Amino acid sequence: MNIHHDDLVRAQISARLGEAQQCRPGRQLSRVLRSGRKAEQLAQQARLALARTL
Repeated sequence: MNIHHDDLVRAQISARLGEAQQCRPGRQLSRVLRSGRKAEQLAQQARLALARTL
């Protein structure tokens, strides 16, 4: 009986890990997009500051 329970637990853990791995690329993409937007904002601020000094 314990063996069946252990197999069930392993299957559930494996399924959860698979779900987490599928979700991870979306999180990475959103993180990259946010950091890209932040970089664009900083570049725009730098261009404005440079334009003001010229």
